[in-house]
Amino acid sequence: MSLLNITDLSLSIGSHPILKNVTLSVAAGEIVAVTGESGSGKSMTAFSVMQLLPERTTIQGQILLEDTDLTRQSEAQMCALRGQSIGMVFQEPMTALNPVRTIGDQVMETILIHGAMTKQEAEQRARDMLDRVGLPADRFPLSRFPHELSGGQRQRVVIAMAIALRPKLLIADEPTTALDVTTQAQILDLLKDLVQEFGMGLLIITHDLAVVADLADRIVVMRHGEVVETGETDWLLHNMSHPYTRMLFAASSHQVTLPTAPEPKPLLEVKGAVRDYRLPRKSPFVPQQHFRAVNEVSFTLNRGERLGLVGESGCGKSTLTRAILGLEPLQSGEILLDGKPISAGHAAEARRKMQVVFQDPFGSFNPRHRVDRLITEPFYSQPDAPTGSARTDLIAETLTAVGLGPQDANKYIHQFSGGQRQRIAIARALITRPELILFDEAVSALDVSVRAQILDLLAELCEAYELTYLFISHDLSVVRTITDRCLVMQKGQIVEEGATEEVLSAPRHPYTQALIAAAPVLPDLTQGAA
Repeated sequence: MSLLNITDLSLSIGSHPILKNVTLSVAAGEIVAVTGESGSGKSMTAFSVMQLLPERTTIQGQILLEDTDLTRQSEAQMCALRGQSIGMVFQEPMTALNPVRTIGDQVMETILIHGAMTKQEAEQRARDMLDRVGLPADRFPLSRFPHELSGGQRQRVVIAMAIALRPKLLIADEPTTALDVTTQAQILDLLKDLVQEFGMGLLIITHDLAVVADLADRIVVMRHGEVVETGETDWLLHNMSHPYTRMLFAASSHQVTLPTAPEPKPLLEVKGAVRDYRLPRKSPFVPQQHFRAVNEVSFTLNRGERLGLVGESGCGKSTLTRAILGLEPLQSGEILLDGKPISAGHAAEARRKMQVVFQDPFGSFNPRHRVDRLITEPFYSQPDAPTGSARTDLIAETLTAVGLGPQDANKYIHQFSGGQRQRIAIARALITRPELILFDEAVSALDVSVRAQILDLLAELCEAYELTYLFISHDLSVVRTITDRCLVMQKGQIVEEGATEEVLSAPRHPYTQALIAAAPVLPDLTQGAA
């Protein structure tokens, strides 16, 4: 008998159908992956199991946890089951954690709410769980706060919270989306080990098909709120019958055709860049200590070139990016754009020649403004910005260039999908016709088919507008697809650089080799059924 049985689950919010006759099961000790594009119903299926549903929700069908129908439980009964019998790991650990409470208190919370142990016993269980997820007491005392941890460490705390009472079922909703490849590999190995150790069932929601192929025992493919295909992982990968499933896997290995890079002509030059941060002083009698985030970094980005920058969280990528944008002062070294230093006296001029596209397109926009105002924000720093009909024409031209239409200028950002929002973010970066665009994890949160569309768009824009890209990403497959050259960064230093295909196919530095080994890859599906 399965641990979780979902049968003919249909769900509507108001008059809008969200799920249609969804059927799936998870056995004890089994890992089942639910995959599909954004809006396919993956997360809503998970929230249905937890009964964390919005108002005006109508639900039909059965969700059985062993013999208990979760759809028939009161909120008080569900509160008794959440944490005790069902644990959940959310996508964004910083949002899932309370920033003003210690990690020890937050892991203990579930234990104490359920009255399972005394406070002393709960504290010991919290310590045991944090040890179990790779956060040992000597480095991660219970008194630590979330902001003192990296993204991967925060995700481990969230997992410790979810397994504190050793639930029968664990649900993980995109648990590794924002993590670098080595941290992602560690979290996935941890989840796999916990399933084997505790015999729990794991329902993992993800759009990363390489993760699905490597981790899951069975795959459930969803589209428009329906299950379109399901089966054991190895069988399904080699016997995909639904066109949508085949499209998803084709998009995961999507390649773009990049224009030929012109003759080398330096646009951005980083020379011996050093950026230090002061560490908190433990005592006025202890000398001031510093942390070196960027250590003697030097490289050149030529006009019309696409350069990738990869490395783990904390390696210095973001600090270096901020320094290039003129937002971080250097202790030594210099950064030149078009031969002029990016410094206090020239930062404003340099910024007019640079734009940036961030990871979260919704978070980087003011939701109260329409698109025409959002994408023209860069004009505020330009004294000669176009006005009147010239401004309107430029907005229409730029929206058209990114695959949208002039009519979209009067809409609000919430009226667009995630992929469309990222197109609007690219339009905002493009509208001033910059010489250099920095992409900071710009496609990591997108599902595979939308990511393929955005990468195609970037290749087209690069040729049409003779753009130069610096592409910061932890996704090696994306870097391989969209860049000509690649820099690998570790502990504030560039440890390897060269042509992207050469670096990723024949890495020389042990750190690059470790990154590539940790990255999940899709199996070769050209060999027929297994």
